[in-house]
Amino acid sequence: MNTLTVSPLATYLDHLKRGQLGYQYSPSLGKAVFYPRVIAPVTGEADLEWRVSQGLGTVHATTVVHPREGQAFNVCLVDLDEGFRMMSRVEDIPPRDVKIGMRVKFRVHRPAGDEDPYPVFTPAETGAEGGQ
Repeated sequence: MNTLTVSPLATYLDHLKRGQLGYQYSPSLGKAVFYPRVIAPVTGEADLEWRVSQGLGTVHATTVVHPREGQAFNVCLVDLDEGFRMMSRVEDIPPRDVKIGMRVKFRVHRPAGDEDPYPVFTPAETGAEGGQ
């Protein structure tokens, strides 16, 4: 019997390296689970299944951070369409232009060096589509 198991964090990072936003779903809980873990919250069951998000969500909350050095940036909570919430940031627009209720889409940020990739978001609407 193989007792070697891959950690939930390693699986999550593998999804990001493939350009996917992986998350877990718990049948016993009946909903998505995020941040990756070994057992489901509330039920304590080890029934977590990996799924891949379509990457679309809505900004739930946002703030602008003004570091002492460097450019201002936003930090936000995004409610993904699959039913989980995650902390991230919205890129490609000024931090003050990120608004609650804004539709966003996932992309992978790949830092230089040995740092792991991480999820960020961009506005879902593009100017080429004429907006809605």
